Order: sequence, then structure tokens, then C-alpha cells
Amino acid sequence: MQTNKPLDSLNIFSFNGVQMRTFHITWLTFFVCFFGWFGLAPLMPAIRADLGLTKPEVGNTIIAAVSATILARLVIGRLCDTWGPRKTYTALLVLGSLPVMFVGLAHDYTTFLLFRLAIGIIGASFVITQFHTSIMFAPKIKGTANAVAGGWGNLGGGITQLAMPLIMATIVGFGYTKPEAWRLAMIFPGVLMLIMAFVYYRFTQDTPAGNYSSVERSVSTGEKVSFWTACSDIRVWALALAYACCFGMEITFDGVAALYFFDNFKLAETEAGFWAMLFGGMNIFARALGGIVADKVGNRYGMRGKGILLAGMLVLEGAGILLFAQAGSLPMAIISMITFALFLKMSNGSTYAIVPFVNPKAVGVISGVVGAGGNLGGMLMAFLFKSQSISYGQAFMYIGAIVIAVGALLFLVNFSKVVVVEPAEAELQTA
Repeated sequence: MQTNKPLDSLNIFSFNGVQMRTFHITWLTFFVCFFGWFGLAPLMPAIRADLGLTKPEVGNTIIAAVSATILARLVIGRLCDTWGPRKTYTALLVLGSLPVMFVGLAHDYTTFLLFRLAIGIIGASFVITQFHTSIMFAPKIKGTANAVAGGWGNLGGGITQLAMPLIMATIVGFGYTKPEAWRLAMIFPGVLMLIMAFVYYRFTQDTPAGNYSSVERSVSTGEKVSFWTACSDIRVWALALAYACCFGMEITFDGVAALYFFDNFKLAETEAGFWAMLFGGMNIFARALGGIVADKVGNRYGMRGKGILLAGMLVLEGAGILLFAQAGSLPMAIISMITFALFLKMSNGSTYAIVPFVNPKAVGVISGVVGAGGNLGGMLMAFLFKSQSISYGQAFMYIGAIVIAVGALLFLVNFSKVVVVEPAEAELQTA
């Protein structure tokens, strides 16, 4: 039966109703955005040779892509509260597709760096995905829905590692040179983003009851809460710090894993790439598992229980990273990687099982701040791996210790100091 209220269950095999249609479109759109955001990463050997980039210059382009997302996520979070997720996502897809398709015009380090910086705004797509999913589902299932949508979308970061080199190789097969092929290959994700812009605008709506322009929004949509009021809550910054340690580590590890396996265990590039992709592939279930467990814990023990769960998983993530840093053999490295990856991705899901409840009047703003925290963490970690004086193993040791410390601090945060129960019928009312 169709309803204009948030759903209280998640049937991933269903496409009925605007809620489930929006759920599937938003995770698929996020998946496509990863092709635009990280599509250049697996092509960097060809790009480096073509543009003559040095190691520090390559590192700077990676940092630029991540740092641009920090500001973009803050802005996009506010736009979700005011414009609505449908228009915001459509605009981001159209604007983001331009530097993706035209990055091939770069012929030196400076112009490539600027294009990479512009491409970084696509990372803000995560905030819209989480915001839109939060609106479509009832409180008891929000964490699960957010985690599944985020996890499946994050799979794009792994798939693009295989897909983009294959696309480039296909273009080379038609007689183009590698410098020409990597440029032409980037047109593919740009076109996909434009297609999803049309799909998103045409087949989703802002809320179960309709678009922002046709419904009367209650205070739960956040239009009456300023950015600074929303961010005055210590829990927002605690969650941003937590996300810096889990998602920040995820995007950092995605960038260095293959090289770490290649150098430390003398693997072939294909073997190193396979084990690195295993890390990203765990998003199929691990982030969703974190959201599911958090919802169950929350239903029984409230927000305080969710906070303790997140803190515990961060401590276990940090311990796993320390084990990985000291692994003396490939089997031990793989086992420890899978271990910390499980708790890392569960922490991602658990974080956004808390975000929608901190202040339901400003879900977009808080989603943006916490999401930006994740990218800020990734940017700071990237500097460790860029350093000439610190080995990759030492960098992992430092990060593991920091993650454990942050997890311990989170045990002290009272996430249930304000308990907000959102009746489904109060979320949005038709005009």
C-alpha cells in the first residue's frame, strides 16, 4: 500500500513507493559519483607519465580532491535543508560532471591540480544520500537505511579501481595513445553523472509527502535552525571526530593500500590491487551491519547505547590498525586488514545511525559537518603518507593509536542528553 509517511521497514528487494524508489536511486547515484570523484586515481600511472608529475605533486592532487569536499559538504548540508535533496543532488551532478569531462584539457601540473580540486565537490554527494534516506524512513530504521545506502554507494570507490583502467585499455585498443585514452576515459563517468541528474530530478521527490515546494514543512526539517545553533552541540563535533577516524581512514587506505602491499610484500600489481579491493568490497555488508546493530541497540538502550557501541567499535578499529602496521607476513596483514576494515565500516554505519537524532531540526547541517569531518580526517592522514621521514608502517601505527584515543574519549560523551522521538506523521504534513 502506498503511503506518504516515512517507512518503518527496509525491503531492499522492493521498488514500490517513492520511499524505496528514492532509496535505490540515491545509493545508485552515490555509486556513480565515486566514478567521477575517484575515477582519476587508478589512471594516475598514465597521468603521471603524461604530465611528468613528481611524487609530492601526485600527493598534492590527492589532498586537493579530499580537501575540496570538506567545504562542499558543509554547503551542501545547508542546501538540503533549504532547497531540498532533489534539487541539490541534481545541481551537484550537473556541476560536478563538468570538471570530470573536461579534466582531459589539463596539460600541466597546475591545471590538473585545479581540475582535481573542482572534482572534489562531488564528494558532497554523500551528505545528500544520507539526508534523503533519513527523510524517507522512520526513526527505528533510519540507521539501517542510511548504512545500506552509504555502503552500497561506497562500493563505487572499489569498482572504479577496476573499471576505469579497463575503459582506458579499451580506448587504447581502438588505436589511441595512453595520454589520449585517459582523457577520453573520464568522459564516461561525466556522462553517467548527467544521466543520473535527469533520473534523480524526474523520479524522486524531497519527502514521502511531496517536494518542498508543495508541502508545508514542520520544524523537523530544520528550516528554523541556524548553522551555528545546530553546531553548538558537542555531540556534533564528537561525531565529526569519530567519522574522521573511520571514514577518514577508509579513503586514506583506499589510496595507499595497493602500494603498501606492493612494496612490503613484493606482490605483483594485480595481486596488490586485489587485496586492496577486498578492503573496499566489504562495504557490501559491513557498513550496513553497523547501522543494523546500532538501530537494534538504540531501540533497546537509546542514544547512550548507540554512543557506547560507536566508541567500542572505534577502539577495536584502532587495535586492528596497530596489528596491521606490525604484520610481518602477508596472511597476517590480510587478516588484520579484514578485522579493522570490519569495525571501521561498522563505525561508519553506526555514526550515521546517530546523526539524524542529534537535532532533527537540522539534519542536513549536521550531516554536512560530520561528513566534512570524515574528509578532514582523510586529508590530515594523507599528509602522514606524503612525508619522506615517516614510513607507511609508522603512519599506520600513529593512526591506530589516535583512533583508539578518540574511541576512548567517545565513551565520555552523553549522546542521550536530549531524547527526540519523531512521530512519523509529524515529519511532514501536506499543505
